[in-house]
Amino acid sequence: MFSPSSRGGAPAQLDDGWPVADALVRGWDGERLEAMVAAIEDGTIPGTTSVLVAHDGALVYERYFNGADRQTLHNTRSATKSVTAMLVGAAIERRLIAGVDASVYGFFADRVWAHPDPAKAAFTLQDLLTMSSQWECDDNNEFSSGHEERMYLSTDWVQFALDLPMRGYPAWTTRPEDSPHGRSFAYCTANPFLLGAIVERASQRPLSTFAAEALERPLGIEASQWQRSPEGTGMGGGGVGYRSRDLAKLGQLLVAGGRWRGNQVLPADWIRDMTSVHASTSLDADYGYLLWRFAFDARDGRRYAWAMAGNGGNYVFAVPDEQLVVVVTRTRFNQQGMHQETQRLMRDYVLMALP
Repeated sequence: MFSPSSRGGAPAQLDDGWPVADALVRGWDGERLEAMVAAIEDGTIPGTTSVLVAHDGALVYERYFNGADRQTLHNTRSATKSVTAMLVGAAIERRLIAGVDASVYGFFADRVWAHPDPAKAAFTLQDLLTMSSQWECDDNNEFSSGHEERMYLSTDWVQFALDLPMRGYPAWTTRPEDSPHGRSFAYCTANPFLLGAIVERASQRPLSTFAAEALERPLGIEASQWQRSPEGTGMGGGGVGYRSRDLAKLGQLLVAGGRWRGNQVLPADWIRDMTSVHASTSLDADYGYLLWRFAFDARDGRRYAWAMAGNGGNYVFAVPDEQLVVVVTRTRFNQQGMHQETQRLMRDYVLMALP
């Protein structure tokens, strides 16, 4: 499918709500954008399937690679986690959930769980949103009880999460009260997965149905592909398929205070909370509500970008100070350096091409 090159020309004007504009007319550096295309095509940034840029509310750049086109549903992997955070905000706005201080285990009073501990009763939705629950769960530690690959082998993922033991703190680790922001971060897919289950229970709808009602239809998203766990719970932890232009709409909510085409899709306060730092990580990044915050050195100074990020190098970057959204879809699943490659594309090409 044809898409305009970085040498000039606006993306196609479609009936999907996106205003379009020519990046070069708006002052973008066309040579830098062409260098990005060359890096993708010569394998420097392999497995890239699309790069889209929205600036000041208009789509200014759109390119597809390696057999993808505008209709391709990209498996976003863990970028889905940020969508789940949006759905939690929508459920709170509808008063289906009292707020981020609501008890996690209170939503599952019909269940009995292993490793009972008084601390479990204190778990809140905010703990899950910030990846700072005190379960012994760390996807970056293959020995962790809560590692996502163990969850995937179980027949009931909700029960798997509820049953997780509490985390211990040997002397060489930092306890939550001694950590930045008072939270001890550990990347754990069980956190957003259980949030999705909570949204289902609170809304009495499948997660995909609630997502369509609260988020996708208001954004004009006509195609998505949600996955489910073996017991049928919507997979809020990863794997939703979206088209690139629709991913850019999700990013636009993050830079526009939850608004799309004049409509308040998500509360501005919720977007502010999502894009506030709540925890620090060991990966040279801060963390909001299921969103990463990266610092990039750009041509005229440092830029802070919030990011929906997933395996394969899939990213939706949102830079509120620049009213900038950048979508990069890739298929470098489980490959070393995949995230650094996408971050380099953002830093060395997109941000350097900014007007």
